[in-house]
Amino acid sequence: MDKENKPCDPELEVRSGEEEPAVEEVIDNEAAEPDRLTLLSKELADTKAELEKEKNQYLYLMADFDNFRKRTIKEKSDLIKNGAESAMKGLLPVLDDFERGLQAVTDTDGAAAVKEGMELIYNKFVKYLEQNGVKAIDSTGTDFNDSLHEAVALVPGPEEQKGKVIDTLQKGYMLNDKVLRHAKVAVGQ
Repeated sequence: MDKENKPCDPELEVRSGEEEPAVEEVIDNEAAEPDRLTLLSKELADTKAELEKEKNQYLYLMADFDNFRKRTIKEKSDLIKNGAESAMKGLLPVLDDFERGLQAVTDTDGAAAVKEGMELIYNKFVKYLEQNGVKAIDSTGTDFNDSLHEAVALVPGPEEQKGKVIDTLQKGYMLNDKVLRHAKVAVGQ
């Protein structure tokens, strides 16, 4: 085509290989536009409803978590506040035995009876401590261990006793494999 035969309006120009849309297709597209608009507005409303639902679920979850956190803090504080309650209840029978022993001392003259009563109370108390996870640390004759023992004296001695505990001056105790009190010991040098 030469310049003179070309139409002046570029929109009316027919491009090679393309056909003009049929009139029916244009009418169908115009009729489909309101349906598409309705579909998009329905989809938007559904998305907004879903967003609102998710937002409410999130708020409920946050409120539940906050309540859980507050409840946990309260339970921990109650546990700390009343944690020694069971230990103290277990000591009350030992205290009762001591009171009975003191009263028996005033009523009797025999030192043997007092000694026997004290041994019974001591054994009861040691049994209670063992039931609650408290054990004495065996020290005398063992190798010195600074995580269990506190050396308060160095004692000169034979070569085979070097670095060993010669004497226990104050017993040490462990609570569930944790040192409650270090044993005060004399160590051979």
